[in-house]
Amino acid sequence: MSRLATRFGTLKSQQRKALVSYVMAGDPHPQVTVPLLHQMVEAGVDVIELGLPFSDPMADGPVIALAAERALAAGTNTLDALNMVKEFRKNDTETPVVLMGYLNPVEVIGYEKFVAYAHECGVDGVLLVDLPPEEAKDLDAVLKKYDMDQIFLLAPTSTDERIQHVVKQASGFIYYVSLKGVTGAATLDVAEAAARIQKIKSYTQVPVGVGFGISDAASAKAMGVAADAVIVGSAFVKQFANLAPEQAVIETVNKVKELRAALDELV
Repeated sequence: MSRLATRFGTLKSQQRKALVSYVMAGDPHPQVTVPLLHQMVEAGVDVIELGLPFSDPMADGPVIALAAERALAAGTNTLDALNMVKEFRKNDTETPVVLMGYLNPVEVIGYEKFVAYAHECGVDGVLLVDLPPEEAKDLDAVLKKYDMDQIFLLAPTSTDERIQHVVKQASGFIYYVSLKGVTGAATLDVAEAAARIQKIKSYTQVPVGVGFGISDAASAKAMGVAADAVIVGSAFVKQFANLAPEQAVIETVNKVKELRAALDELV
């Protein structure tokens, strides 16, 4: 059983919701990332989404786009991000790690080489935001070879037909984008998102996580009622925009504790 399946199974048995955290690899410099991941897990994160820095992050808002710029300026590339997972695994063999990024760097490396090394480093799944299911079969075949999950996105605009098509290929968990827009957007309609999540769950047993627009205890708790996982990125990443790294880590860990406490109130 994969780490993702194990983690979601354990949380379900405890009637708890997963807290999934997004961190940009190498932001603001490579030495920060691995210690930060360990501290976030200790504070209550269940699954890590590690962002692969890319120069044209079309699905990301300014907070995460600027984080990618900082990481690239600090010299972090895709292979560096994989090596961070490898370093993380020296002290944590249980927390699932999902890579989130864009197709171009993976194609440059090559599917087989990328997935084989990601597996060696301890990666559990991949989410490439610009690779739709219709074009993902070649990558999916390689991921299955290494028992890794391919995670797909669904959106408020996804039709019933589209939902059914995506859930047939999804594994690990499904990422429901709770609003129309880019990461970090603020206009979250909780009732609409909850209804859409329930519709997705009616078609699949794969866990459904919800992200975009979740930034505080109230929004996390509201979305946790419907979803199996709450996914938070910009609320963590923005700490590194204006604060010294040491203070940004403290604020990020405090935010994790706030969100974890809110989700645990649902038990």
